[in-house]
Amino acid sequence: MRILIVEDDLSSRKVMQQFLEPYGRCEVAVDGIEAIDAFLMAWDEEDPYELIFLDIMMPRLDGNKALKIIRKMEKDKKIPEENKAIIIMTTALNDRKSVNEAFELGCEAYAAKPINREKLTEVMDKLGISKKE
Repeated sequence: MRILIVEDDLSSRKVMQQFLEPYGRCEVAVDGIEAIDAFLMAWDEEDPYELIFLDIMMPRLDGNKALKIIRKMEKDKKIPEENKAIIIMTTALNDRKSVNEAFELGCEAYAAKPINREKLTEVMDKLGISKKE
C-alpha cells in the first residue's frame, strides 16, 4: 500500500511514519500544495496513494482545501469509488466545524492529535486497512 502523510510538524510526521510503516510504503508532504503535487505525480506514475493522512491546519493550503481538490481531481479522472484514496484527517483542533467540514468534503475518518496509536489502530481496522504481511 502506498501512503501519503501530509503534515507540517516534523515530530508529528515522524510519529505518523513510525506508526504507518507496518501498513505500507510511506511518503511525506509538508503542506497541502505538496500533497496535491504528490497525488498527481502518483497517478501519473500509475501508482496512486491508497491512503492519505491529511493535517487540517497547514501553511499555504490547509487540509480541508487540499481534500476538496483531491476529491475533485478523482471525480474529474472518473476514478471509481472503490479506487479512490482513503483519506483520514488529523488535527489538534477541537473544532467540530472543521471536522464536520472534512466529512462533508469526503474524508473517511478523523484522528485527533496527539495521535493515540490504539484508537488509530481501531480506525484502520474499521476501514479494512491491515498491516502488510
